[in-house]
Amino acid sequence: MMDRQDIDKIALRLVSLVPPGVAQAHQDLRTNFQDVLAQGLRRLDLVTREEFEVQSQVLARTRAKVDELERRVAELEATVAARAGQ
Repeated sequence: MMDRQDIDKIALRLVSLVPPGVAQAHQDLRTNFQDVLAQGLRRLDLVTREEFEVQSQVLARTRAKVDELERRVAELEATVAARAGQ
């Protein structure tokens, strides 16, 4: 997730786009940009890279278990079908 330093960098870039004639407003704009960006990011439902990686690993393990169970069920169904056909 973005930290305060990243937000500051974005706010500085936005402030640099403001015409020089309103230089006295730069600090106010910077503060406002930082606040708006921080509030917007807090509203997003974001997870950290670490949380994402953990959930990816859980999903991979779950998928492997499902694949194994599907294989076992297919074997059991084949065994039952073979016995019923005798």
